[in-house]
Amino acid sequence: MLKKISLLFCMFFMFSNLLYSQEYTTIKDIPYRNQSDPLFNDTLCRLDLYYPKDKKDFATVIWYHGGGLGGGSKEIPIELCEKGYAIAAIGYRLVPNVKVIDCIDDAAAAAAWVKNHIKEYRGNDKLIFVSGFSAGGYLSYMITMDKSHLAKYSIDPDTSFVATLAYSGQAITHFARRRELEMKDTQPLIDELSPLYHVRPDCIPMLIMTGDREIELLGRYEENAYLYRMFKLTGHKDVNIKEFDGFDHGEMQKPGHYISLKYMNERVKNFTQIADK
Repeated sequence: MLKKISLLFCMFFMFSNLLYSQEYTTIKDIPYRNQSDPLFNDTLCRLDLYYPKDKKDFATVIWYHGGGLGGGSKEIPIELCEKGYAIAAIGYRLVPNVKVIDCIDDAAAAAAWVKNHIKEYRGNDKLIFVSGFSAGGYLSYMITMDKSHLAKYSIDPDTSFVATLAYSGQAITHFARRRELEMKDTQPLIDELSPLYHVRPDCIPMLIMTGDREIELLGRYEENAYLYRMFKLTGHKDVNIKEFDGFDHGEMQKPGHYISLKYMNERVKNFTQIADK
């Protein structure tokens, strides 16, 4: 349990901003699908890339927004800015105009674009984290746990990304998919569009985060706790879960960013130390 964390992450953000005084730039509305692709949506199949201008070999965070797969838009979390990282803020097609499987496919196509193109901006293509909030957490799970989605784009998530950082992602089949099947939100389902269906010991490292179980969305902590337990039972060696006491679904992003930055900083430090040997 993480208690009294508000003051800690406020102090962390204040002092970490002093450490990174580089200039950053943002390129908006980059299409991540070929514009002749019949799946391309001119408004939604685009990403914004925020990155340090005068740095090379920086790490990148792929960020999927929340909104229940039916709302929201690409966003760059302010708490992750000016910390030495690039952020690829992903837009994707939304239900009910498309099916949930199409949202997942967009997420995979965007992640593949980042993997294939981040070196053009002087980033390190071996230092990419996959992350997102709520529906974005679900998409992060799906494309890194079910390898078939990225295989379509000739990407292996197990060798292409450092870790998955999921902020209150749905671990059972997403409620938008259950609505497609005319199921109630209170009727759980674990099928091939559920992260839990794809638990395996050789997934990339997982950082699982939720708000307080008593004020989170319906069962969100419990399904993520079950996901964590199944990872442990299958023998996954690098999975962590954090529950933020006193933070509801929307509020949990703030301590989540604090924990994510500490987690990523340590991974990047370890990678750099190994590379320098």
